[in-house]
Amino acid sequence: MGTPQITVPPHGPSPAPGDTTPSSGVTHINFRHAAGFTVIGNHLAQHRGLSLAAIGLAAHIQSLPAGARIGIKHLAERFPEGETRIAAALRELEAHGYLHRSRVRLTDGRIVTRTVSYNQPGADAPTASAPQSRTRRSKPAAPLPTPEPPPRETGTEPRHAPALTPQPQPLPLPLPLPVPVLAPAPTARTTPPPPLPQPQELTPELQRMATTLLADLRRHAPQLVLSEHDIHALAPGIATWLERDAHPDTIRHTLTTDLPAPLKHPAKLLRHRITTHLPPPLPGPQDVAALARPGVIVIPLQNCDHCDRAFRSRHPGHCRDCRTDLHTAA
Repeated sequence: MGTPQITVPPHGPSPAPGDTTPSSGVTHINFRHAAGFTVIGNHLAQHRGLSLAAIGLAAHIQSLPAGARIGIKHLAERFPEGETRIAAALRELEAHGYLHRSRVRLTDGRIVTRTVSYNQPGADAPTASAPQSRTRRSKPAAPLPTPEPPPRETGTEPRHAPALTPQPQPLPLPLPLPVPVLAPAPTARTTPPPPLPQPQELTPELQRMATTLLADLRRHAPQLVLSEHDIHALAPGIATWLERDAHPDTIRHTLTTDLPAPLKHPAKLLRHRITTHLPPPLPGPQDVAALARPGVIVIPLQNCDHCDRAFRSRHPGHCRDCRTDLHTAA
């Protein structure tokens, strides 16, 4: 009975009176940073409208030095999130005023994207002032004692103290000029693509031949794999080529030659080639007959008197081979 039996694990010490440590939730253990830190406001860290990825990305951008690259591809190489998630987080920060992106044309003609990060959206721009040290404040200097005037000499005129030159006041630093935001120049992406050519009459036979030709392209170029939706969307353009008497081999050669590597959007490439390389309609018989209009000299056909072969000449006689044989026999 003298041996104590321990059947319950020991409990932690009960909180002392006046202790502010919470009984549940997070407990902070903070140490003062001496260097290498960034001040982040609670309006960002506890923002109700931003996702966790956007808050973390904003904190990362505010910790970077001026001039650091924060493009989507650069951030995707730095973090495990993909380009789609990073682009969505940047749009969130831009919508809530933490980022501002603009397209600016440089003097050499290049167009670049300038990004401005705001650590506190909506606040006025800070005025330029002399930097203050973060270390201990220096004590105000003690006032200098006023010098006593020199004693006057008898029989002489009093000497006047030299006039003190006023010290020039430091001029305030100029405010930073706002960055000019230029309108983005029109590019090929902003210009709508030309419409897909349409045949005069899309018959079932033309529709069948066009879809068959498009579905068969992957046998000649494996990267030209099209979905059923893309095939039905591009079929009227191929039908226009067939309507203009273009041979299927000619169409296939035009669509599969000199493909870029890698090919990301095969349907867009085929739409561009079908539209830009469309041949004109073949001339009709009346157009060909118009070539033989008055003023154009056409040498008629003659039949050879010896071999009855047709040849062009203004006068009847023998063809070139028969004339050569006659001269040789002579």
